[in-house]
Amino acid sequence: MQDQSFRTMLARLDACGDLHTVRRTVDPRFELGAVMSLRRHGPAQLFASVAGHAMRIAGNVMNARERVARLLGTDKAALPGRLLAALASPVPPVLVEAAPVQAVVHRAPLDLACLLPVPTWFEHETGPYITAGVIVAKDPETGRRNVSIARLRLDGGGRVMVGIARNHHLNVLAEKARAQGESLPIAVAIGNHAAVLLGSQMYLGLGDDEYDIAGALLGEPLQLVRCLTVPLEVPAGAEIVLEGAIDAADLVAEGSVSEFHGFYVDYGPGTGGTIGCVTHRPDAVYQAILPGYAPEHCLLGALAIEAVCCAALQRVIPAVRRVFVTDGGMGRLHAVIAMHRPRLGEGKRAVILAMGQINLLKLVIVVEDDIDPEDATQVEWSLAARFRGDEDLVVLPGLKADRCDPVHENLTVTKIGLVACTRPGDGERGSRSEFATAPAEVLARVRAQLGDY
Repeated sequence: MQDQSFRTMLARLDACGDLHTVRRTVDPRFELGAVMSLRRHGPAQLFASVAGHAMRIAGNVMNARERVARLLGTDKAALPGRLLAALASPVPPVLVEAAPVQAVVHRAPLDLACLLPVPTWFEHETGPYITAGVIVAKDPETGRRNVSIARLRLDGGGRVMVGIARNHHLNVLAEKARAQGESLPIAVAIGNHAAVLLGSQMYLGLGDDEYDIAGALLGEPLQLVRCLTVPLEVPAGAEIVLEGAIDAADLVAEGSVSEFHGFYVDYGPGTGGTIGCVTHRPDAVYQAILPGYAPEHCLLGALAIEAVCCAALQRVIPAVRRVFVTDGGMGRLHAVIAMHRPRLGEGKRAVILAMGQINLLKLVIVVEDDIDPEDATQVEWSLAARFRGDEDLVVLPGLKADRCDPVHENLTVTKIGLVACTRPGDGERGSRSEFATAPAEVLARVRAQLGDY
């Protein structure tokens, strides 16, 4: 089996010149985040010297589609298909007896702020946040696993606050444990392979195992190792693991926190918890994802939304070819759907189904598959050439919104669809169906010999 570790990913990036090492000592309070923000595009960043800590920090690792594809062993053009294939053909994980992530063990009493170089990101946030922690838990009723990412704030000693939306599966499991008068055991893996991070973001049903998607993205079973103090399994290739529990009855004030749209929000109290054991590699690398409106944060969500939404649409509308979630839409709110020769009404149906599948979506543009949905100029051209404002505009006022939406009012928002496709008969009017070009054989000959001109 291949090496499924985070450090192997970093080595691959370094070998191809896609990893920049920062050797100057950097303060994890604000300064490190500022460097990551100003270098949000370009190479991954490895901070070799972090003030007050021996651990290195790596960030901006998955901040571009090309790099995500490379880390999964494919190319950008094939990435959407790779994600769809993973959803269609999950690969269950396997257990291994030992892993380097358990080489060093720290048990309670703990001071997480001393053990881990957790950054404090933004001026008005209330503490340092773990942002790339893959949280593992099990349903107290069924024993089925859930794998996700949520922000964890260090609250002193071994205490943490977890920011979880009420409808997220992790909160559902915590509430089930609460109903039984118990806390919910969790494990938090930090420093993971790209497949694990992407798998954790997929919108699956409660009880479906995100580790299966990670295995499919790897092309082989994800290797897991049993935790030392909680009945859970974590990726054997991880750098650091936190073991503990959260309690849905333990409500902890959070205050202002950044969100994917770039603004501060106050969601009210988060869920309190305690970490009782930390394990890590001897020379562990701490992984950090810049939160807020940042490429890596937005892209992880966008790729998952694209895959899940496209798979759902294709089950009922075979003409759907691709769903692309835009950077400007914060990797959550705006999407472009490419369809092959949609029949009348299918574009509008795709708009409505997409918004029903992904509650976050509030602007959906439908184009034909001769348009590259990632090319904003082509999408705008399609609107100019094919969109009829009186017939192709879908306006849905007062729909349920996610709490994350920056303009929701009482958790409702107006959602909009624009269908920019040709219709039967367009070609008969001599326009809007065939581009003006030189004869195909001439174009082919010139393209083949273009360097000679």
